[in-house]
Amino acid sequence: MSKLAWRNASRSNTQGNACVEVADLGACVGVRDSKDVEAGHLILDADAFAALVGQIKDGGLDL
Repeated sequence: MSKLAWRNASRSNTQGNACVEVADLGACVGVRDSKDVEAGHLILDADAFAALVGQIKDGGLDL
C-alpha cells in the first residue's frame, strides 16, 4: 500500500492536525491518517466510501 498515490482528502484541515489521505484503488478507496500511516488503512468499496462521506458531511460522526 505504500506505493499507492496517497493524497490529502479535499476536506482535510490545512493546519496539519486533521489530515485524511485517500488513494484510488480502482473499484475501492483506501483511507488512512496521514499523521500515522504505519497504523494502517481502511479499504472501502465505492458505496461504503460514499456512505462514510455522507455521514461526515451530515455531522453524524462528530465527536
